[in-house]
Amino acid sequence: MKKEIYINKSVGETRIAILEDDRLVEVYVEKEDQHRMVGNIYKGKVENVLPGMQAAFVNIGYDINAFLPFSEIHTSEYLSDEYEDASGSNRSNNHRRNDDNIAVDLQKDQDIFVQVIKEPFASKGPRVTTEVAIPGRLLVLVPNANYIGISKKIWDKYERRRLKRLASQLKEDGLGLIVRTVAEGKSDETIRNDYRMLKEHWDRLQKKSGRMEAPALIYEDLETASSVIRDLLTADVGKIILDSKKLHKRLLRYLEDVSPNLANRLELYKLKMPLFESMGIESEISKLLRPKVWLKSGAYLIIEKTEAMVVVDVNSGRYVGRNLHEDNSLKINLEAAREVARQLRLRDLSGLIVIDFIDMRESDNQRKVYYELRKELKKDRAKVAVSPISDFGLLEMTRQRIRLSILDTMSDECPTCGGSGRIISKDTLITRIDHWLRRYKSKHRSLRLTLLIHPEVHQYLQKEKKKIMRGLMWQNFLHIHMEADSSVPRDGFRFIKGREKIDITEEVEVDKE
Repeated sequence: MKKEIYINKSVGETRIAILEDDRLVEVYVEKEDQHRMVGNIYKGKVENVLPGMQAAFVNIGYDINAFLPFSEIHTSEYLSDEYEDASGSNRSNNHRRNDDNIAVDLQKDQDIFVQVIKEPFASKGPRVTTEVAIPGRLLVLVPNANYIGISKKIWDKYERRRLKRLASQLKEDGLGLIVRTVAEGKSDETIRNDYRMLKEHWDRLQKKSGRMEAPALIYEDLETASSVIRDLLTADVGKIILDSKKLHKRLLRYLEDVSPNLANRLELYKLKMPLFESMGIESEISKLLRPKVWLKSGAYLIIEKTEAMVVVDVNSGRYVGRNLHEDNSLKINLEAAREVARQLRLRDLSGLIVIDFIDMRESDNQRKVYYELRKELKKDRAKVAVSPISDFGLLEMTRQRIRLSILDTMSDECPTCGGSGRIISKDTLITRIDHWLRRYKSKHRSLRLTLLIHPEVHQYLQKEKKKIMRGLMWQNFLHIHMEADSSVPRDGFRFIKGREKIDITEEVEVDKE
């Protein structure tokens, strides 16, 4: 499989695109003023311990306290030696993972080391764990642990045996070690050098933490571009093209240190035409903000992201098959399953995901679609769990959330609709104006008011609802002078009183039901 990485750095953000066989499969976006937090290690201070929620909140210096579930506490010093379960019997920590109640030894204002595993989102703070890990190019060092892990993507049993033997020789007491996929085929000396660098780095971090008071950032992971190179640059990556001289120099130095044999795959783009436009990536990225995704067959997907879940609807669209309905449905659903898996990676959608496939009566066909989706999801680096298609034709799955979705990263919530995608109709706005006037007249005796409304609404009231507005004036014994004002939202209004033009809209609670 042909694999390429393209990196575009501009004034506002850095974007990374990964192509497989000339097809866009992953996109990463990092804004200049919003660096990612995942991977950062903090010396935090415990703010609250809530056994009822089985969680604690930790101040790490961010606007919102970090969320630490008790299930993410892996360090023995933060756990109670024993705890009582609901039946009143004592259980040791060895069995705590099988119980709903985990007892911890945490106190308010206590210092604690945590690492961010999920970015903050909306009103939620970052999610953290006490099992800190420092990633290198070939290995991952896990302080306060004693295990050795080998990447599941290394299939060769002899290579796994070699790497495990080498890791056992390198590992020290109190330090866990994970061998990454890119370590496959690397010499013992290269892997030893990577371990030596990680160990020296950890020693420096410990000394640094001793000098700093919580909350404090102890370790900051690489920015997105460098972390992608560290994590994704394997032997199957043909080339990496980027358009920033500064970033090119930095990544070149990094590769020369950790993987000199891959440094020649780094290329600097020098043409005047923007990199992503020249490769056709820009138009592909713009499509990621749209809900509709067309398939080659003429069918299409509708992808809607809500706060609760992501919903994907499969539609036959322009597809006209020559076979029976069942066969046509199977063909569309198989194509849709492949595209859904790609879109989840591209858009970085996560949480609960529900896919409404076209109805199929035969259970064998349902299983084919289910297994096709599972096969495609194996290409995804995020953890996923998939259930078979239900009796209602729905497939439920979950996908691990690490970063914000592309939609949340590249767009802001509409200040008018508040994220709903719709605003109230003109007639509903008239009803709200009517309710406002009634409440106002019940407390005041004014005879003249000025109504400021959006030009589109003003034109609608003048041409089509003139009688209704005249009726409102008679009903409330009040003269209303209407003025068009483009600064007023399309679904809003403002009432002005007197020659001083005092805005009195907020004197009466605006009807928003």
